[in-house]
Amino acid sequence: MRQLFRKKPVGYDDSDFGLRRCLSAFDLTLLGVGAIIGTGIFVLTGHAAAVQSGPGVVLSFMVAGLACAFAALSYAELASSVGGCGSAYGYSYAAFGELLAWIIAWDLILEYGVSVAAVANGWSGYLNNGLEAIGFGLPEPLTRGPTALAWNGYLGGALEWFGFDPHADAIQKAGMGGIINLPAFLIIIALMVLLIIGVKESARINAAAVAIKLVAITIFIAVAVFNVNPENWSPFLPFGWFSHDVDGKPIGVLAGASIVFFAYVGFDAVSTAVEEAHDPQRSVPRGIIAALVFCTVIYVIVSALMTGIVPYTVLNVPSPASESLLRIGHSTAAGLVAAGVIAGLSTVMLVLYYALTRIIVGVSRDGLLPSFFTVVHPKTQTPVRTTVITGLVMATMAGFIPLGILAELVNIGTLAAFVMVCAGVIVLRSTHPDMPRPFKTPGGILLPICGVISCGALILFLPYETHLRFLGWLAVGLVIYFVYSIRNSKLATA
Repeated sequence: MRQLFRKKPVGYDDSDFGLRRCLSAFDLTLLGVGAIIGTGIFVLTGHAAAVQSGPGVVLSFMVAGLACAFAALSYAELASSVGGCGSAYGYSYAAFGELLAWIIAWDLILEYGVSVAAVANGWSGYLNNGLEAIGFGLPEPLTRGPTALAWNGYLGGALEWFGFDPHADAIQKAGMGGIINLPAFLIIIALMVLLIIGVKESARINAAAVAIKLVAITIFIAVAVFNVNPENWSPFLPFGWFSHDVDGKPIGVLAGASIVFFAYVGFDAVSTAVEEAHDPQRSVPRGIIAALVFCTVIYVIVSALMTGIVPYTVLNVPSPASESLLRIGHSTAAGLVAAGVIAGLSTVMLVLYYALTRIIVGVSRDGLLPSFFTVVHPKTQTPVRTTVITGLVMATMAGFIPLGILAELVNIGTLAAFVMVCAGVIVLRSTHPDMPRPFKTPGGILLPICGVISCGALILFLPYETHLRFLGWLAVGLVIYFVYSIRNSKLATA
């Protein structure tokens, strides 16, 4: 039993496998902004406002941002003091031992992998809308997976049979079917090539794309601020803080916070760059906190303006930012914002994809996955094998499988990881009180405790079915651990 909880020593030096230190604090901040500003601001804001929070979606972003702030401070402390791959996995290894670290790693693989594939589907929709606007829209069979109707039917029937989903009949009827979601497939392949070339080159392209989408957001704010109708903010909390709709689904500000939390997925990806950062003890904490603060301010401003220029009830569309501008007669601005969306979602996928590969490399380096994944190309100094394999898997998911039913798994996976990171600070403060901490979370363990409570509460506000699916994924991970990982762990053979 003791071997299940063996811990990697704090400060454990496992970084000597060829990744190049080339990222500054500014690069890391842009990586964080690139990952965060995307799906949340361009898609989820409208959905959360229309069906869960109303104009109170502003408060939903604040609640989610506060929970993230507690986690961000904990990430910053651990990134500055704990050796390893720089993720919730590495921190959990040092604080809780191997078994829980593996569970978090398996959780993070789900979070990042499904996120990239899901965002690719959204990217595809915006791209095709833009092409249709200029008369070059793709045929429908090339924008949908080939077995969407059949997949949804089988999935809905299975969920209904097991009693997991009360809305299985709606799932069975969803989707039209096609050949392939070609844009979604190709964008992930393109990102795969980019990450193979090298992380510094990827960071430069990410910086350019971040600039483009910030310009798009600026255009939206500049137009919207002069077209606000305060009557659209009334009632401000149409669903209250928390309740349930007629079907039993959670609604209200807190339920909205558990959904828009997806908008913050990505800031933790900055910590996975700890081994490729200059002076990581300083630059990683600065990058994490700067990215989170900047993006939270942007979310609050944009969500307030979006619900101020049009009634919140019309925002449950794939492109709420462009839709709201179109409804007030600004088609040119709507087109420019749509172009920024395409750039924005591209950077989200790039950073999440990057983080996924680095986590897999770190896990396999510890022996919990085969060493095949640790190989770094001598010329580009990037993990080409891992990048190619994960890219092909995610491209296949994005191109052929409808991912809507898995979207909430991203949130529950992220929240679970944040709970472990906050708890890790508490544990290490007790077990290693004299450990050097170049950055230390203020207030002792109060803020990490607040992080555990707030992120744990947001998990409870997610639908019941999401908890069941998440437990199923973790069960698969435990099988892998006891069949392979526990026998091949490097700490076990050390």
